Amino acid sequence: MKIKLDATKTLEKNAEIFFEKSKKAKKKLEGAREALAKSLKKLEQAEKEAFVRIEEKPKAERKKRWYEKFRWFYSSEGFLCIGGRDAASNEIAIKKHAEKEDLVFHSEMAGSPFFIVKTKGKKPGEATLNEAAQATASYSRAWKAGISVADIFFVSPEQVTKEAKPGEFVPRGAFMIYGKKNHLTAELKLAIGLKNGNVIGGPVDAIASQTDNFMIVSQGSEKASDAAKQIKKKLGGGEIDDIIRFLPSGGVKLER
Repeated sequence: MKIKLDATKTLEKNAEIFFEKSKKAKKKLEGAREALAKSLKKLEQAEKEAFVRIEEKPKAERKKRWYEKFRWFYSSEGFLCIGGRDAASNEIAIKKHAEKEDLVFHSEMAGSPFFIVKTKGKKPGEATLNEAAQATASYSRAWKAGISVADIFFVSPEQVTKEAKPGEFVPRGAFMIYGKKNHLTAELKLAIGLKNGNVIGGPVDAIASQTDNFMIVSQGSEKASDAAKQIKKKLGGGEIDDIIRFLPSGGVKLER
């Protein structure tokens, strides 16, 4: 290390000058260290806040499909089946979504959803017919009334109309049925399951064909909200609101 001395000054004076310079350098170094410590602390805090913001950021909602505004399920044979939730959606389901080759299901008793099997030109088998009948029965007024087996019929869309007989009135959500009916009986029972992280629900065989992670629901006295919490716990996931949307109107009991 080389040190330049001022020849015009004494050795003591040169030493004094270098001592003062060293003190100033030391003070600058201490200031730099303090500034660095503060910067590192601010950086650490910023990283923590950024992590919290990422954690708190809500998950992007899955885009809902058009049929999810209705009751819906896929049959064990792969047919999409949709049903009304109320008078308004019954009306929309029949008027907007019942196509020529589809099948329309309804209960023989009043207070039933209209369920539509979307065939896309294919012929549904016995499994789909029975599953659509079970959905129609389970989401009908029969559930709350405590009726365990209900009479269901299905017809073609062209047999379903708003044209009433003379002197009769067809209220919103209701339709007149003309022509031959095809009759089935169905047990009132449903299943709620989890498939690829999403809640699915409907007839037992239909849900069992899509996932092993499901609960069977029958008529009972437990509130839907309480049952939904238990179902979520036992399934290991799913949103409470999504589970409730698949439950029927009335008390329930969990069988599995």
